[in-house]
Amino acid sequence: MIFSNLTDNKRAVSVLLMVLLLAGCTSTRKTAQQPASSKQADKSEYEAYDKVITDEAESDEGLFKVHKVDGKYYYEIPDSLLGQEMLLVSRIAGTQNDLSFGGAGMKARSQQVVRWQRKNGNILLRHVSHESIADEDHPIYRSVQNNNFEPVVHSFEIETIGKDTVSRTRVIDVTDFYTSDVQLISGLSKAQRKQFQVRRLDGSRSFIDSIRSYPENIETRHILTYDSNNPPADAATGTISLEMNQSMILLPDEKMEKRTVDNRVGYFSIDQVEYGGERHRADQQQFVTRYKLVPKDREAYLDGQLVEPVEPIVYYIDPATPRKWRPYIKQGVEDWQKAFEAAGFKNAIIAKDPPSEEENPEFSPEDVRYSVIRYIANDIPNAMGPHVHDPRTGQILESDILWYHNVMNLLRNWYFVQTAAANPKARSIQFEDEVMGELVRFVSSHEVGHTLGLPHNWGSSYAYPVDSLRSPSFTARHGTAPSIMDYARFNYIAQPGDGVENFHPAIGAYDEWSIKWGYTWFPETMSREEREATLHEWTRQRADDPVYFYGRQTGSKIDPRSQNEDLGNDAMEASRLGLANLERITDRLIAWTEREGADFEELEELYNNIIGQWSRYMGHVTKNVGGVYENYKTYSQEGPVYEPVPREIQERAVDFLSERAFVVADWMLNRDVLSRINQSTVVNNMRNAQVRVLNDLTNPQRIARLIEFEARSTADTYDALEMMDDVREGIWSELRDGQSIGVYRRNLQRAYIERMEYLMNEELPNISSPMKEYYGWTDVDVSQSDIRPIVRDQLEILLDDIRRSEGRSGDRATEVHLSDARVRIDNILDPGE
Repeated sequence: MIFSNLTDNKRAVSVLLMVLLLAGCTSTRKTAQQPASSKQADKSEYEAYDKVITDEAESDEGLFKVHKVDGKYYYEIPDSLLGQEMLLVSRIAGTQNDLSFGGAGMKARSQQVVRWQRKNGNILLRHVSHESIADEDHPIYRSVQNNNFEPVVHSFEIETIGKDTVSRTRVIDVTDFYTSDVQLISGLSKAQRKQFQVRRLDGSRSFIDSIRSYPENIETRHILTYDSNNPPADAATGTISLEMNQSMILLPDEKMEKRTVDNRVGYFSIDQVEYGGERHRADQQQFVTRYKLVPKDREAYLDGQLVEPVEPIVYYIDPATPRKWRPYIKQGVEDWQKAFEAAGFKNAIIAKDPPSEEENPEFSPEDVRYSVIRYIANDIPNAMGPHVHDPRTGQILESDILWYHNVMNLLRNWYFVQTAAANPKARSIQFEDEVMGELVRFVSSHEVGHTLGLPHNWGSSYAYPVDSLRSPSFTARHGTAPSIMDYARFNYIAQPGDGVENFHPAIGAYDEWSIKWGYTWFPETMSREEREATLHEWTRQRADDPVYFYGRQTGSKIDPRSQNEDLGNDAMEASRLGLANLERITDRLIAWTEREGADFEELEELYNNIIGQWSRYMGHVTKNVGGVYENYKTYSQEGPVYEPVPREIQERAVDFLSERAFVVADWMLNRDVLSRINQSTVVNNMRNAQVRVLNDLTNPQRIARLIEFEARSTADTYDALEMMDDVREGIWSELRDGQSIGVYRRNLQRAYIERMEYLMNEELPNISSPMKEYYGWTDVDVSQSDIRPIVRDQLEILLDDIRRSEGRSGDRATEVHLSDARVRIDNILDPGE
């Protein structure tokens, strides 16, 4: 009772103080508590609407009204939108050089879900997560909500109440939100802040440029300026300024039916943890991202007829796009119509020129209702196809493909280096418009595929035998791979005289299959289990056909079938033919790049691209060593998921590298070319190229996989000791006969010793588990594995070989080199001496 009385006394004092304070207050601003009884009382607590949104206001109708008054920006949010989920997408609209890859148009961070909420007289902006989900009718739903409490990103005072008494609206000032350092909409990551030594955001140099309201989204352009001790450009300014574009998009009321990921078919996906299911644990689920396509005539569709969708997928071409490339970009979009026919739709995807001002004065590339292929005046040699999707279901809402101007230079280099030996149309540094147009069409199709939900299928090109890619009839029908989503590029295998005329990839059988799998419409009467059973059966029927193989993109490419930039089902034979073409191109490089009055800048660029292509071929071969085939299956399919690459293929790969990578070919040292473009770095450049191959081949993860499969397999595997023996013998082959050793080999041999030292002393870096999945990471504790005993054995054998070989070559440089190598090895084996 004492505590109760004390509490009552405190309450009495608090009430008295509040009364006194209110009696002396003449402001009409709201109090801390707002009455819930009367609309009129609620409205009287705030400034009059006309005093906040004056006659001078510039207003814009849309999802909700936006007002600009005296340099301030206001949102007028209807009560009906409070609590509704919206997607917040932050993009960089204007950037400084070297700030980040991608430049203008890139997302500054992953998309986020937010909602507006009225709380204690304020409007809160809260962050919503859909990573954990449960059925709203299940008892566990409340627990899921409690354990995923929504952070408050920002709080806004209510400035006034809208005039309409039927559709209630509340007005907030958002100026400070867009000119402060709010992490959710910042253009700089934590890593960038550290790299560029950012001190603070300067509000006096940060401002809103415009806010526009559309029927389904609000678009804000604002400038953020940071003080920086180490800015990426214009160091004298000590400043980083970014133009940001913030999209706030209303998510659909009607949720699209989710489709579960199948690892045998490639789709981008969303990850969710579902609680309350029948399994004895929280269910980790993945659902594909895709557009929502529904047939206009459902009965005709189910009867097998091609039917138009209710809402087709439409891409508009940016008005900034050069006119001569527009038809090719549009064709690249509509090439996908054939794939959608496999899913039962006709005219499902359309490319259009943007409407004129007279046709649609409200059209804007920033309006979420429009997907736009944006042409960006940036020297990045690339293009990208991101999309915006509903994180609840995976439904793609819109896409803005980023088309950078210099992508054409990238295409020129690829097409020249990969096909000029057999393709007269590529033997120039300035292609005919029709030739470049077809290359633009290829990139357009590839990027549109990403916006449809398709990731890279790096395993697709493995379906075609190497000999087939030398056939004019086969390549005319099938291109270079069954999927344009592979990084198959152009046909570097075809030789002069083969008669091949089509060197391009194109939308193929796998693409048609993946669109059928992802976009086929199922009636609402089918249960989720029935739909998934149908999709599984379709996939199982195609499981043994390499044309329908999906090879995921990874960093280390453990499965040698799933690589970028490669062609054919035999990396050694494909690379042999590719090297033969590189030699032919290098021999004619000056003649094919010559222009009256030009310097040798483009000659140098293309020569460097040739050496880069050489490195790609060596990488394709290397991945076979310690490689593991990944064939994803379910219990209804027989056979293993993971199989080591057969022994004979791995041995062929190491032999190829010994003969082709660890020996510098004469054609790579073309004196006519090098005397025009290189002053004095050829020896070091070749060392770099060879060392990259050596380090890749002797990666601890690769050696660990050889050890692993020797232990697990009952077959005759290619083991780590054999591989390391073969590498050592290939790199140090001169020791067998006491031959002199040239400068390129001496550099490589020293690199070999240093690589062995690395393996004797270093461990792999620690990376997060999610990144391991992407990189194709193989964990190994080097110090406690067989790796170091194997390396010690290699060094001891090599040391004996060097001692026996010293004094036999008769070449001073060789003898000095061998003496130095002996000392280096001694120091590794006995570092204390």
